[in-house]
Amino acid sequence: MSDLDLLTQSLARNVKRWRTERGFTLDTLAARAAVSRGMLIQIEQARTNPSLGTVVKIGDALGVSITTLLDYEQGPRVRIVPADQAVRLWHTDAGSYNRLLAGAEAPGPLEMWEWRLMPGEGSPSDPHPGGTVELVHVTAGELTLTVDGADYRVPEGASASFEANAPHAYANTGEAPMEMIMTVSVPPVH
Repeated sequence: MSDLDLLTQSLARNVKRWRTERGFTLDTLAARAAVSRGMLIQIEQARTNPSLGTVVKIGDALGVSITTLLDYEQGPRVRIVPADQAVRLWHTDAGSYNRLLAGAEAPGPLEMWEWRLMPGEGSPSDPHPGGTVELVHVTAGELTLTVDGADYRVPEGASASFEANAPHAYANTGEAPMEMIMTVSVPPVH
């Protein structure tokens, strides 16, 4: 079985599990996530490989991390993620990418990402639920962080934090690759 097949099956099992645990119908989750009911059915039946944006919306609506949605099995309290098992969810032909390094439920979803953006590339993000906070630390190059229409320059070695319930984007307007570590904390669903 390929890695993609494992991820598709894990996503199907975990979306259904968390939707049921939250007491959400397909229609309720579809409305909360702004994803079609048909797409949710395809995901829960492991018949599609949804976009990163769709997985993020579903995770946010369920109040669980992407790591939890893609987890192959419920593991021990200490979970080591070998470098070759970090999940790359987005990439471009030019060499930009992000990788989900680790995640936990504490008390809501908590995720740690590695990002690389090549010169001239960027990635927009829809607003996350209220109370979501993102922390970024730039390890190479310079990040142009846009939050609610305002641009902020974050140079190598600097860090930034922001409330991520507004539209935001990450871009590399420089001439060298930009690399950063990002942590996302989403409040639990009540």
